[in-house]
Amino acid sequence: MKILITGGNGMVGKHLQEILPNATYIGSKDCNLTSWKETEYMMFLNKPTHIIHLAAKVGGIQDNIAKPAEYFDENILINTHILRASLQFSVKRLTGILSTCIYPDTVENYPMKEEDMFLGPPASSNFSYGYAKRCLAVQIDAYNKQYGTKYNYLTPCNLYSEYDDFNNESKMHFMTALLKKIKSSSETLKLLGTGKPLRQFMYAGDLARIIKEVINKDITNSFNVATPENLSINEMANISLNILNKKLKIEYSKPELDGQFRKDVCNKKLLNYIPNFKFTSFKEGIKKVYSNI
Repeated sequence: MKILITGGNGMVGKHLQEILPNATYIGSKDCNLTSWKETEYMMFLNKPTHIIHLAAKVGGIQDNIAKPAEYFDENILINTHILRASLQFSVKRLTGILSTCIYPDTVENYPMKEEDMFLGPPASSNFSYGYAKRCLAVQIDAYNKQYGTKYNYLTPCNLYSEYDDFNNESKMHFMTALLKKIKSSSETLKLLGTGKPLRQFMYAGDLARIIKEVINKDITNSFNVATPENLSINEMANISLNILNKKLKIEYSKPELDGQFRKDVCNKKLLNYIPNFKFTSFKEGIKKVYSNI
């Protein structure tokens, strides 16, 4: 088994490095996956049997709103090149990592199940990114149907980690950005939106452990990966302040930046395949991140 992990220097990739030390990790400095020539050559050099495809152009809500074409184009190219190269070099297993941004902006019943993906368009705030990620699911299913491959995809909820990029505000994930703000604020914690939207936030190390299980158990089905906790932004901010013993007044502004009101997903299929999995609790996870800021 020769495992190749794209996006290997991102936060999930860094967690995987701790538990899959013998895999090959490819970052943007190693290979520009928007280039077919570079992707093909990288695959020729490594000849993997298994690929965990983490690589993507990602960013915060404001960057998604400002650069929708970039988010669509780059993610479509990255995904297409990896899939074409995987077929060309006879990769045995590929697992693509998506995002709950692929799901409809609103549905009648929550939490959303895997079969709800096409019930409507993604949220307008990250429409291009959400559709590009949804296209990866379509591509993987199409390859399996036409070429007989056994590729799959995992759809995780929002992530946070001590390995997030704390120096790049456009790429920083919400929870890690919140904890950084809490640490640097003295009297007032200033947040964007209204604090009302609901979110599932999962410690990125949990996703890494699930990916390892998928490899070890040779799971080829696709499913959501999410914690059962579904909290409002305001609840998460207040819980964080209490746990970290910080007394700050929360102020919200720019309600138009709330984004999708809720996008919680069902994790029953995950627990069918990995029934004894224990998630890192929200309280435990934020302590890990805060101590590393």
